[in-house]
Order: sequence, then structure tokens, then C-alpha cells
Amino acid sequence: MHLPQHGWTRDQVLGTIDNYRENDANWRAGRTFSLVYYAGEEVKAVAEAAFLKLFAENALNPMAFPSLRRMETEVLAIASELLGDTRAVGTMTSGGTESILMAVKTARDWARIERPEVTAPEMLVPATVHPAFHKAAHYLGVRAIVVPVGTDYRADVVATRKLLTSNTILVVGSSFAYPHGVIDPIDELAQLAQEAGILCHVDACLGGMILPFVERLGHPLPPWNLAVPGVTSISCDLHKYGYTAKGASVILYRTRELRRHQFMGYADWPGGLWGSPSAAGTRPGGPIAAAWAVLHFLGEAGYLRLARQSLDAALAIQAGIAAIPGMRVLGAPVATVFAFCFDAGDTYRLGDAMQARGWNLDRQQSPPALHAMITAAHVAHVQAFLTDLRAATEEVRGLPPSSEGEAAMYGMMGSLPDRGAANELIVEFLDSLG
Repeated sequence: MHLPQHGWTRDQVLGTIDNYRENDANWRAGRTFSLVYYAGEEVKAVAEAAFLKLFAENALNPMAFPSLRRMETEVLAIASELLGDTRAVGTMTSGGTESILMAVKTARDWARIERPEVTAPEMLVPATVHPAFHKAAHYLGVRAIVVPVGTDYRADVVATRKLLTSNTILVVGSSFAYPHGVIDPIDELAQLAQEAGILCHVDACLGGMILPFVERLGHPLPPWNLAVPGVTSISCDLHKYGYTAKGASVILYRTRELRRHQFMGYADWPGGLWGSPSAAGTRPGGPIAAAWAVLHFLGEAGYLRLARQSLDAALAIQAGIAAIPGMRVLGAPVATVFAFCFDAGDTYRLGDAMQARGWNLDRQQSPPALHAMITAAHVAHVQAFLTDLRAATEEVRGLPPSSEGEAAMYGMMGSLPDRGAANELIVEFLDSLG
């Protein structure tokens, strides 16, 4: 591919993009269960319009674009109220991974001052925690110690206590954890951290914009946010159940003093005084504006409506799955995110059979399972999904593991005893993409 000698027409450019998109996942039709959070064309249009209004602006310099500073401040204020502490302070980031990187970086730099004797810092993370924590460990030199989960897929508090050492600087829990939609025992994990005089981060990137509204709909939840004593930071993705444009996330801290460890300043650059609040240099204005716009457009009533629709659809799908012989739902009963497995056959083969019917379900492991993230976009498709799922289970019931498709790949990867080799295969796959 070469840069064209003469520029294409607008129609050529946009038409080619449309052609490239022909085989993309059909998220508008409720056929995908991850990656895209869709609240309908009206919300999408508001997000797009707001995004384009500040398409070119850069929030790196808050003095140049005070509109972005104001919108970010107001988004953070809304998030702090929803996440349990109106006094919390934070920063908007490009997504959950950046928010998590900032939480770990903050803990590391806090420990350098408050725990200078720690030269090999560690953080305790549940086995179900998002891999972004392992990415942060790799980038930042903080060793991730994996805590086992119980039969309910929640972090094992007893095991966590046993793994605490003088090198531990951070304890992590999820609200909720991506694989099974469960909320870790945040109150107990935070208490352990508080007793040890260290930090506790809650990863609410997935659940942070729906759990407040699930509670307001009358469904009791275990303690999960900054309202819990001992929780010192929390992350939440607005572009998930907040339905804003990607990428928009927030990282919030209990105190300003703690947040200061996230920031960086450099005063000796010939180009001028330089300060950065997060990992990004350029901070696109579009996602900030779109987040502000959607939060105000939907309001509490809109988010309650979407939460109710999403939860009703999720519970209907869970009930339909449980009614199929040999099927089992994994995770919490009141969650819009869950996993399910097929004990009467090969779960991965079932995933391939559903994909052949046009449904894109993520594959999971330990145990083998299919993953579902339910939003209001799935409401109209619940019965069609369950009808196809019943047919697919009968098609693959009792069959051995498949030697083709994603079923074969996941089966092979899961059986490799050398996990380092499995990791290398993933890297090789990424390298093969382009």
C-alpha cells in the first residue's frame, strides 16, 4: 500500500471504509456481547455531535481550552457521586487500561515516599482481575501476585491475607469482574489493606456505570465502591455502561494528596514548562465532550431506564440458559455480565455453533465458558438468541472437542502446560495481524 499520488475523492474514501466494514461485528442488531455498548441511535448521535464539536482540541493544556477543563471537572464530579464519595478527585483517561496504569503508578510512587524500605513492590490481584493490571505490572515494575478465587469466583480473602507481605503496596478487587460478573468482597479486601496501612483499588471499569442504577432499582448489592472505608481509588469506564464515545474513563482517588502521585511535571525543557496528569500526552477533546454530553442527555432517568432494560434482558437470558439441559450459568444472579458453560458437550464447539448462527460470544477458560455482556441493545433479541442457543446445544450435545475453528484454538491453548509458551503464541498471533 502506498500513499496515493493524487488524493481520493470524499466518496472514494468513505465508500472504501464502508467496504472494509462489511465483515465487522453486527453490534447494532444485538449480535455481539462485548466491545460495543449501544444505547440506540439517539444517544449515539448526541455523542457523535459533541465529539465533533471538540474534535481538534487538546486537553493537555487546560488554559488553552477552558471548556474542556470545565467539562472534565463536571464529569468527574458526577462520577464521584455515582461511585460513592463526592469529595473524591481524579482525572479522565482514554480507557480502563490507562486508568489502571495510573492507579498502579500512583501506588508505586506513593510507596516510594511512604514505604521507602520497599524495593520490590507487589500488588495482590484476583485471578479474575483484568489483564491491564498485569500490563501495569510489566510496565511499572510492580509484581502482580495472583490471588485465587473461590467457587463463587470472588477473590479469596483468606488467601489474600496469607499473601500479604512487607512488599505489598496495593490490594485490588473488581466491581464487577469481567469474566463472571461478580463483585469481589471489597469491604474485606479494603479492611486488609487498611490494617496493613497500604492502598486498595477497586476496578469498576465495567460495573461503575450500571451498579449505581441497579441499586437504585431496588436490587441489593454488596459494598463495592469508594463508600467502603479503606478503598483509596476506583476506576470506571464511561464508554461502557455510560454509553459515551470511546475512549472515556475516570480514575478517582480518596484524596488530593494521593492523586498528586499520578501527576508528572518537568520544568527543564527548552520548549517550556511541561505537566502531564496521566499517561497520555495529547488528550483528545472529543471523548471528554461526548462523555459530558451523554451524561447530561441521559440523566438519572435515562440511565435507570437503560439499566432496567439491560438487567431484565440479562435475567431472561440467564433463566433461558438454565432451562436448557446440560447448561449452567456462572456468576452472580443479578448481573448484566455473566458466563455460561455446556456440561453436556464441548463449550467451545457450542461457541462455534452460535457464531455460525451470527452470534459473537467471547470464549473464556478456567473453566471453559462463553461470555455475555448484556445491554439494552439485546432486549429485542432475547428470544431469538435463546432459540438459536437451544438448537446449537442439540447440534453439539455429546460431541467431542472440535479440531476446527476457535474451539480447537481455545482447547489447545488451555491444555498447554507451559503458560509461557501460551503467552508467546498470543504474541505471535498479534504479530501476524500486520
